[in-house]
Amino acid sequence: MQKVVSDPIALAQTAGSASPTLLQPSLQLALIGNCAISALVDQRARIVWCCIPRFDADPVFCALLDAGGADGLDGTFAVELEGCCRSEQSYDPGTAIVRTRLYDAQDQAVEVTDFAPRFFQRDRFFRPAQIVRRIRPLHGHPRVRLILRARSEWGASEPARSRGGHHLRLIASGWTLRLTTSAPLTYLTGETWFSLDRPVSLILGPDETLAGGIEDTAREFEEQTSLHWRHWTRSLAVPLQWQEAVIRSAITLKLCQYEETGAIVAAMTTSIPEAPGSQRNWDYRYCWLRDALFVVRALNSLAELSTMENYLRWVNDVVRTEVDGRLQPLYGIGLEPHLPERTVSSLRGYRGLGPVRVGNQAHEHTQHDVYGNVVLGSAQAFHDNRLLRRIDESDHTALERMGERAWAVHDQPDAGMWELRTRTSVHTTSALMCWAACDRLAKIEGATGRPEHASRWAERADAIKGRIVEQAWSEHRQAFVSSFGGTDLDAGVLLMAEVGFLERHDSRFIRTLDALERSLCDGPFLRRYEAADDFGLPQTAFIACSFWRIDALARIGRIERAREIFEAVLARRNHVGLLSEDLDPSTGELWGNFPQTYSMAGIINCATRLSLPWDSVI
Repeated sequence: MQKVVSDPIALAQTAGSASPTLLQPSLQLALIGNCAISALVDQRARIVWCCIPRFDADPVFCALLDAGGADGLDGTFAVELEGCCRSEQSYDPGTAIVRTRLYDAQDQAVEVTDFAPRFFQRDRFFRPAQIVRRIRPLHGHPRVRLILRARSEWGASEPARSRGGHHLRLIASGWTLRLTTSAPLTYLTGETWFSLDRPVSLILGPDETLAGGIEDTAREFEEQTSLHWRHWTRSLAVPLQWQEAVIRSAITLKLCQYEETGAIVAAMTTSIPEAPGSQRNWDYRYCWLRDALFVVRALNSLAELSTMENYLRWVNDVVRTEVDGRLQPLYGIGLEPHLPERTVSSLRGYRGLGPVRVGNQAHEHTQHDVYGNVVLGSAQAFHDNRLLRRIDESDHTALERMGERAWAVHDQPDAGMWELRTRTSVHTTSALMCWAACDRLAKIEGATGRPEHASRWAERADAIKGRIVEQAWSEHRQAFVSSFGGTDLDAGVLLMAEVGFLERHDSRFIRTLDALERSLCDGPFLRRYEAADDFGLPQTAFIACSFWRIDALARIGRIERAREIFEAVLARRNHVGLLSEDLDPSTGELWGNFPQTYSMAGIINCATRLSLPWDSVI
């Protein structure tokens, strides 16, 4: 267990009170889940974020965005130790099961085990919308209290309650949950301190009667869930080095998949600001097509075929849904195209830094890079003979629609990959991804025995490449810049190496990397761009950009520098190995939605590229 002696969410003991006071939330959180629901657990065993029945639903626990109440415990599912002064938290290795140990000044302690059940049963995965919490005394005679303060309607309402023999029913508009427990219900409903002299369990989920006893069910669910994750982890193809970081990233990436449809969300949260007071508070609980390339590459490198194929099925459904060929930048996890953005006044926001937004206006944007990202991601299915679903003529037709769209818009203005809201340009990264769509279609057609089609797509790719080289290169900056005819730098152009646009030793790419390092780097971290956007200048580093930099350095042969920066980025993961979207280089604090798929995939992809080969030690 990793000890936490002093941390940003430390609890201060209130004079004369057994109940400590919450200071402020942070992203020192652990993720639990089962590919149907998820929850975030802080270092003091409080569930502070959980949306049920799916990732993008109204949160049942929302304290991450507003720790309300006089004691800061509204919107939480908490286990408190009387006189708690320190804690430890870690995952069971190779699993999504997290353990939090709470200690008082006399070293009396309890352990809280949290997980969402997931295992194979009756020819299918058992993954209910359910959270299991198991609490056991470790040392001494600890006293605890249990806090269950669920909320609905984005924190505005408290669910009605009704009590049974061993359960408490929570009833809100649109859902009913049941908490079944072996703890004394009287103490639970009264939030009363009591002596914990034996293990107790709490199972929160659908309003259904358990088939077995409470403790037996909780124990069996934990054993089966642990066994499932350990077997899943064992099947991964991991690099020799940084295995712990890769395995944790792989599990996190898996937890971000809504398995029923295959969609992988960008993050589990909404409205964690990219920087304090920036107003850059977005809802990331949806699936962005720009993630396709990096997610597929990460899953393929891990040989995690079932997750990859399920995700490709979702991408394929998006392509087939949009019969006119026009794609949105993002969709809901159930292929919902309309995700209207609104602000919520009932929650103050993370550390009071509102607004809290639900939905994302970017679904209305025009972003031309999506076509290349879809083709790049889908290309795997045309070359991979391991996949169960084989490619047919309709798949060619659907993907060619994406290519035709890319060819039509490659030199047209759009909002760009950074989703600018008030202005458009012909963005270099958008044109680059349109080139990638045509280039990969040429390769696909060549591999499937269609030389005439391959030639046509190759000619289009060459034409787009010529325009990019001519119009996106700045002699003044000695670099490829953010837009055609522009002068500002943008870290997105590093993807030229990622997608094979330029040879790795091309002097123009090397000069571009050098220019970006001079202008956008804060030590090992890289900001997205240098020009002010709708909300001013970016204040934090975008973690995925740091991984693009590492990849670029490795590709041009600066391996030791790439490894040095990779180690520096890994050192900024939180206490259980997770990353958010952004990072403050001066403080090392994580900002932005959490955990971020882009960031976790970056760990996998960079570790795979930089690791020594297995045959170097075997």
